[in-house]
Amino acid sequence: MYPAEIVLPMKEELTENGFEEMLTASEVDEKLSSEGTTLVVINSVCGCSAGTARPGVLMAVHNSEKKPKLLTTSFAGFDIDAVKKIREHLLPYPPSSPSIALFKNGQLVHFIERHSIEGRSAQMIAANLIGAFEEHCN
Repeated sequence: MYPAEIVLPMKEELTENGFEEMLTASEVDEKLSSEGTTLVVINSVCGCSAGTARPGVLMAVHNSEKKPKLLTTSFAGFDIDAVKKIREHLLPYPPSSPSIALFKNGQLVHFIERHSIEGRSAQMIAANLIGAFEEHCN
């Protein structure tokens, strides 16, 4: 488990921008079963998370006309039970952090794995997400 002093500033980058933390398995089940769209960011300490994933997600949320109803996040290696439960909802995809998932009415409709984040700019990730928001969000 990562130390809080490392993780908390990285969590705040999202929570200060309207993302709700999912800290327990029951919170994950509750939020992912809700009606409408839910964006889930599995946050992490890796460089691609700071360099492109978090900035790309924020760019997409701030620049898209259509947005998910719920913005949520959990931190890999820190919010252990929540991330484990999220990953159950992401099957058959293997564990991946960082990663970004869009659910609609409890069903996974769009997923960006770590290998699709690494080496891509924040703008490319934002464009990918904005396309998904346009297709799946009201």
